[in-house]
Order: sequence, then structure tokens, then C-alpha cells
Amino acid sequence: MASTKPRSFKEEHPLEKRQAEAGRIKEKYPDRIPVIVERAENSKSIPDIDKKKYLVPADLTVGQFVYVIRKRIKLSPEKAIFIFIDNRLPPSASLMSAVYEEMKDKDGFLYIKYSGENTFGCKEDKKCLLIGL
Repeated sequence: MASTKPRSFKEEHPLEKRQAEAGRIKEKYPDRIPVIVERAENSKSIPDIDKKKYLVPADLTVGQFVYVIRKRIKLSPEKAIFIFIDNRLPPSASLMSAVYEEMKDKDGFLYIKYSGENTFGCKEDKKCLLIGL
């Protein structure tokens, strides 16, 4: 039986193709960071993103880019979002250029996974995460 699990960017594109694409992007847009954004596999409570590839200004902070992701997935204000790069939470105040230099993949892209959980309220089918709700 075929799996309906969406394939990741790395699964869809071979390493050589990804490296070539990242190289072209960096050459054409030296002040931009090539970023791939994907929902974490185990995070079903948050919408999937409609666009995976982003060219992010180097002087944007992680926090500002999280805002872009929130808008893109139309995340309601009461929902939290967490982003991970190589299974680590990057500091919100860090510049995307600094995060890129430290954590970029060998193919030249920066991979960001996002995850969410309902931390400010309850749904009927979920346990409350805050006491007293």
C-alpha cells in the first residue's frame, strides 16, 4: 500500500540538484538566505505550509521569520509555534545570516522545521495544558 505521507524536500530532490540550486541562488542573490520550511513530521495540530522555499533577507531575525511562517500557515493567535534547525531552537534575536552560517546543510540550504501545540486554550478532544482551563 502506498504511503500518503508527504515527502520532504530532501526526499524529492537529489543532493546534487539541491547543491546546484542553492549555489545559483547564492550567486544571484548574495544578500539572501535560501531556506526550506517544513512542518515537523509529528506535528499534526498545526497547518502544513503551502510554500517550502524562501529567499530570506540576511538581516532578518529568526523572530521576524517566525512571523512570516505564522502568516503563511494562517496560524491563529492563541496557537504557539516552535521552529527547529537541526533539532535545536534558534534564538529569536539571532540574524538569519548568522544562523545560516552556523547551521546550513551541506547542500547549501537552511532547513527549518516547525511544530505547534495549543498552549493557551483547550479543544474538546485535547487535554488542557494549563492548570485551571
